[in-house]
Amino acid sequence: MSKDIVLAFSGGLDTSFCVPYLKERGWAVHTVFADTGGVDAEERAFIENRAQELGVASHVTVDGGPAIWAGFVKPFVWAGEGYQGQYPLLVSDRYLIVEAALKRAAELGTRAIAHGCTGMGNDQVRFDLAVKSLGDYEIVAPIREIQKEHTQTRAYEQKFLEERGFGVRAKQQAYTINENLLGVTMSGGEIDKWEAPGEGARGWCKPRAEWPSAPLRVKIGFERGEAVTLDGEKLAGHKLLAKLNALFAPYGVGRGLYTGDTTIGLKGRIIFEAPGLVSLLAAHRALEEAVLSKQQNRFKPEVARKWVEVVYEGFFHDPLKADLEAFLASSQSTVNGEVTLETHGGVVNAVAVASKHILNAKGATYAQSADWGVAEAEGFIKLFGMSSTLWAEVNC
Repeated sequence: MSKDIVLAFSGGLDTSFCVPYLKERGWAVHTVFADTGGVDAEERAFIENRAQELGVASHVTVDGGPAIWAGFVKPFVWAGEGYQGQYPLLVSDRYLIVEAALKRAAELGTRAIAHGCTGMGNDQVRFDLAVKSLGDYEIVAPIREIQKEHTQTRAYEQKFLEERGFGVRAKQQAYTINENLLGVTMSGGEIDKWEAPGEGARGWCKPRAEWPSAPLRVKIGFERGEAVTLDGEKLAGHKLLAKLNALFAPYGVGRGLYTGDTTIGLKGRIIFEAPGLVSLLAAHRALEEAVLSKQQNRFKPEVARKWVEVVYEGFFHDPLKADLEAFLASSQSTVNGEVTLETHGGVVNAVAVASKHILNAKGATYAQSADWGVAEAEGFIKLFGMSSTLWAEVNC
């Protein structure tokens, strides 16, 4: 009798391979696709049909948009930092995919969970630690298993599927592609070889030759650091982010080629495209810079960097993450207002900020006018620089 196992499924090469691999080892495979907002209706239908074609015991699709906004986007924007100053954590939907898979496992009465992560990347850490943090489960990782015998795993997976009559899409043969509400990441092919990316390594963002000629302007409204309106229209967070993706992708905003230090110690090189998230970060930072105190703006990035590291490395359910988020949430009490963003292509800028909390001095404007005199300015400079001038007097 087959044993039930729940597989987190995306329809890509790795998770497609997992289905027949697990079936041939006696498992009844139940697939779960957590739709975190990065696919259209056509792609969603392809994933569902792909699962049936591979012969799964059951397949369910879960709407993960609201969860990814509340569970990741909101605190990430509060933090306002990319990993190592660049990468906007686009695969953080993994934690929400785990929760969807575990919910399905509970419905089926099984404690067996499978994923298609490789043994070389970060996702295996995120999946495994999230599962272990949420209960006692058996974790099966077919890609890690085949790596013991096959060094060229993608070629082996493709051959394995084709020998069983299952086709592989051309793009999946060259690249590992992850797509969700947050954006797109691509690795494999020439990217892994430290070469210039080919034309096929492109997701949502249009190349420069295709950017619209007219500039784009949008206005984002924030309440306590959370984006709540777009051009005056109140929207649920995941829908607002989806609209920002659609607006800024044609202008090539949010595309980057990133090399970073992975959790397991290797250097990772990927292309990422996050037009909506990068635009949202730009708007939020401009508002924060205007309404937070000098000491808040200086200290907050230290907390933000730690929060980003914790999430990147798989500790999504560690209590430290909740502690850091408590500080971040507290810092957002006055982050209210509207920010106007503008792009002519490639880069997005915050060109206007409106808020009742902007820290304006009533009688002074930087480098223009002041309501204090020369003596006060000279006295401040004397006291402010006392330590350095004393050192010079004593030692020079």
